[in-house]
Amino acid sequence: MKKYLSFFQLRFTMGLQYRTAALAGIITQFAWGGMQIMMYRAFYRTDAAAFPMSLSATSSYVWLQQAFLAFFAVWMMENDIFDSIVNGNIAYELCRPISIYNMWFARSVATRLARAVLRCFPILIVAAFIPQPYGIDTPASLPHFLLFVLSLILGLAVTVTFCLLVYVLAFFTISPQGLRIVFISCVEFFSGAVIPLPFFPDAVRSIMELLPFASMQNAALRIYSASIGADEIRRAILLQGFWLVVLTAAGKLLCRVAVKRIIVQGG
Repeated sequence: MKKYLSFFQLRFTMGLQYRTAALAGIITQFAWGGMQIMMYRAFYRTDAAAFPMSLSATSSYVWLQQAFLAFFAVWMMENDIFDSIVNGNIAYELCRPISIYNMWFARSVATRLARAVLRCFPILIVAAFIPQPYGIDTPASLPHFLLFVLSLILGLAVTVTFCLLVYVLAFFTISPQGLRIVFISCVEFFSGAVIPLPFFPDAVRSIMELLPFASMQNAALRIYSASIGADEIRRAILLQGFWLVVLTAAGKLLCRVAVKRIIVQGG
C-alpha cells in the first residue's frame, strides 16, 4: 500500500504545479458554464413548468459540473499511459514489483484530484455570489450534502475505473485513438455531461440511469440540488457501488490477460 501512496503523492504534487493551466481552465469553465446557463434560461422562459428541474437547480448542476470537471471528464485521460503501451515502454512498468492496475489507479485519482483542487474553489466561491437563479444554491440539507460528498467520491472512482478499462483495452488494439473517440462520445452523452439526464424522456432516462455512465456525475450533482427523492438517492448510490465493483473486476481481469499476452518489440 505504501508504494501506491507514494505514486499518489508524487502525482498529486506534480499536478499542483500547473497553476497557469488551472487559471486558463477556470476562465474557460466560467465562460462555458455561463453560456450553458444562458441557453437554459432561454428555454425556461418559454415554459418553466415543462422542465423536470427548476432553473436554480439546473444552474447548480452546471456550476458543480464545471467545478468538478476534472473528476468526471473522461477525455482527461493520461496520454503518457497510452504512449507507453503503443511504443513499448510499458515493459519498464511491468518489471516493477507492483500491480500496474493499482499504480494507474493511484496516479489517475491523484491527477484528477490535483486538477479539481486548483479549479473547484474559485468556481464555487464566485458562483455562490451570482444572483439566483443563475448561481449555485446551498445544499438542500446537511444529509443531502453528506450524501453528495459520498456520491462525488464514488463518481470519481467509477470514472477512474472506467478510464483504466480503456487503458487496458488499448493493449488489444494497434492504436487507442478509436477506443478513445467511441468511449468519450458515449460518456459525454450518457452521463449527463451534455444534457442533464432528467431532461430526457422518461423511458429513455430510466434506461440511461442504469448504465455505468450515470454513476459518474449525474447521481452526485442531482443529490446536491435535491432534485431526486430519498429512494432514488439510495438506488443511485447503490448503483455507483455496483458499477465500481464491476468495472474494477473487469479491468483487473483484462489486465491479467493483457499482461500474459503482451508482446513488446517482437519479444
